[in-house]
Amino acid sequence: MLSISEAESRAAALVEAARKAGADAADVLYVGNASTGVQVRLGELEDIERSEGEEIGLRFFIGPRSATVSSSDLSDEALAAMVERAAAMAREAPEDPYAGLAPEELLLTGKSPALDSDDGGDPSPAEMKDRALAIEDVARSVEGITNSEGASVSAGRSVMALATSHGFCRGHSSSGYSAGVSVIAGSGGAMQRDHASHSVRHLQDLDTPEALGRLAAERAVARLNPVKLASGPMTVLFDPRIGTSLIGHLIGAITGSAIARRTSFLLDSMDQLVFPKGIIIRDDPHRRRGLRSRPFDGEGIATRPVDIIADGRLTTWLLDSASARQLGLKPTGHTSRGIGGSPGAGATNVDLLPGTLSRAELMKDVERGLFVTELIGQGVNLVTGDYSRGASGFIIEKGELGAPVAEITIAGNLAEMFRNLTPASDLEHRRAFNVPTLRIEGMTVAGA
Repeated sequence: MLSISEAESRAAALVEAARKAGADAADVLYVGNASTGVQVRLGELEDIERSEGEEIGLRFFIGPRSATVSSSDLSDEALAAMVERAAAMAREAPEDPYAGLAPEELLLTGKSPALDSDDGGDPSPAEMKDRALAIEDVARSVEGITNSEGASVSAGRSVMALATSHGFCRGHSSSGYSAGVSVIAGSGGAMQRDHASHSVRHLQDLDTPEALGRLAAERAVARLNPVKLASGPMTVLFDPRIGTSLIGHLIGAITGSAIARRTSFLLDSMDQLVFPKGIIIRDDPHRRRGLRSRPFDGEGIATRPVDIIADGRLTTWLLDSASARQLGLKPTGHTSRGIGGSPGAGATNVDLLPGTLSRAELMKDVERGLFVTELIGQGVNLVTGDYSRGASGFIIEKGELGAPVAEITIAGNLAEMFRNLTPASDLEHRRAFNVPTLRIEGMTVAGA
């Protein structure tokens, strides 16, 4: 894997080679990754994996025509052949009036924000094994746990660099660590499983084995002996670990490609109340140690924090350059891309900011409702907003959590769900998308 400076030099040289081969414009993305993963089960080592790889991708523009070519071979010969192939493909490609590089005036200049995304660590496989074993040992020690699906710990580092033919050339690196465990409670047909996991940029921020193992075990034990739940409309609360999926649906519905294709249930919602007044949903690409923090987007545009939802109103689409041109707007610094294919758009570190009520206060007046801790299936239509997911969790009775329930279905429409949403005060930064406990009125629940 190249260093940041080496990656920048390699990307810039490939852009120059593309220009010499006849490109009117070009950009190059380099990505290098190295990772180690350790898996254990029932106190024994199951697997250790080590992977390293690097790829480089070239977008070659001739007028309104373009081609994208990538390679995992970074030798001079392979890169020269890559340029020739891209040039030949671009000459034969169909015209696309929206294709092209990002506007030069929007590119990042000056000093990058301090993201603190790379701790420079490289834990040994032995250290990772010890941590994984400790996590599983804690989980298995909790009364009621009868089996384990294993624990894992991984560590990795990545370097990326982007160069464009209008002079942009920047790179950055990030480290990443994760740990998780899945255990089983009960026996026979009454068994229940659950898990806990954590991902961070700095190793020192990773949950302790005690905290992670105990959390997974307590979750599994709490699910034992589920009861039946009568069907009907009711208030539903979403645990933060699965409430983040609702924000994912919002992001999917406001990307430029969805709006340009007119395939979003929020198509006519710009500057309109989408959530109740007071709700703020913030995208912050500059969060220190954030899982998706970045100084510039996939086209080199400077990133900046933005309230996607401000006081309940939708303020922006998430636009790459192509979708922005199609909509007659400016790109917003949200371009996401891989080595191959066309760029798209997406968010970085997203928070639905907390409300003023605790989780207990949020459910205090619920006579009979549902607290959801797991979602199953993919029954979400972003064109219509129709929502139907399998779920499990706990009954809420007279403002208190009651017995566990499983094999139920919750349904509604995302537009209505957003309008009827209330956040609790328990926001934590544990994921790329973070929400507090969420309460939604009037969902349809189908019991077993």
